[in-house]
Amino acid sequence: MAASITKALTRNLLRRSGDTTRELQLRFCSAATSAAAITAPETQPSEKNGPSRLSKLMLFVPGVITFGLGTWQIIRRQEKIEMLEYRQNRLQMDPLNCNEVSPSSENVDALEFRRVLCSGVFDEKKSIFIGPRSRSISGVTENGYYVITPLMPLANDPKSVQSPILVNRGWVPRNWRDKSLEVAGADDQPSSIAPPSQESTKSSWWMFGSKKKKVEEDQVPTVKPTEVIGVVRGSEKPSIFVPANDPNSFQWFYVDVSAIARACGLPENTLYIEDINDNVDPSNPYPLPKDTNTLVRSSVMPQQHLNYTLTWYSLSAAVTFMAFKRLQSKKSRR
Repeated sequence: MAASITKALTRNLLRRSGDTTRELQLRFCSAATSAAAITAPETQPSEKNGPSRLSKLMLFVPGVITFGLGTWQIIRRQEKIEMLEYRQNRLQMDPLNCNEVSPSSENVDALEFRRVLCSGVFDEKKSIFIGPRSRSISGVTENGYYVITPLMPLANDPKSVQSPILVNRGWVPRNWRDKSLEVAGADDQPSSIAPPSQESTKSSWWMFGSKKKKVEEDQVPTVKPTEVIGVVRGSEKPSIFVPANDPNSFQWFYVDVSAIARACGLPENTLYIEDINDNVDPSNPYPLPKDTNTLVRSSVMPQQHLNYTLTWYSLSAAVTFMAFKRLQSKKSRR
């Protein structure tokens, strides 16, 4: 009797568990069907419509970039035109007296490209050579240097500069720098000439003593002042490809006014000008100063900026046209 009751209970439990398993299976199938129904609308449009909106926009990015570069060249061209007009107007002003120009940095920035009139004596032994700088003569390129020499005050001359200034005298051939280095090396070597003995000095004294005063009166050294008309300038801004200056080995690749002044034993705020004297002696042409056209010119002129603008705009139109053609080809395939 007990065994029959146990079998009946077991059959009922199995039937209920079977019903539960079927219900769970039905529920799972219904959930999967509903999920497929929900996800189906999201996947079907991507297959029908092709690339997404972001990928379409990426096709036009090169055109936008090149168009922006062309517009930037237009802005740069206008800035360059204004800069060249500013320089030309400054050069047409009457020259200032060099002693009226203060060597402070603020005044130098405000007076840049103003002509100044200076007078003094060049200290050739302290010349600095900047370069090499090439120069084209009748189609032949020749390497040389720009020579910068301190212009020193002249005693008892009211027209002379009151404090030393640095003058870029112009372009010189390579042999000028070689000779300057040879002279500097010879000055550094000790002299091999022995000083005269006291006996020879005493013996020659009676021969030349009577004429000493007359020679001093007849051979009074007279120094003729040098007049320079120059333009106030500042230090150059070298590119990343220009090496650093090395004053110890006399290697100067660009104009650094404060460093050159220190190398010449002058204050760092020493005034720096570029000689623009057009009256060059044909028999002695060097140093050859810059002319006004060379001084005003820039590395990139307005016409070059215009050429760059046309190039960038042409590229922008080309890549934009290619982007439209690519989108049209994908639509035609569908």
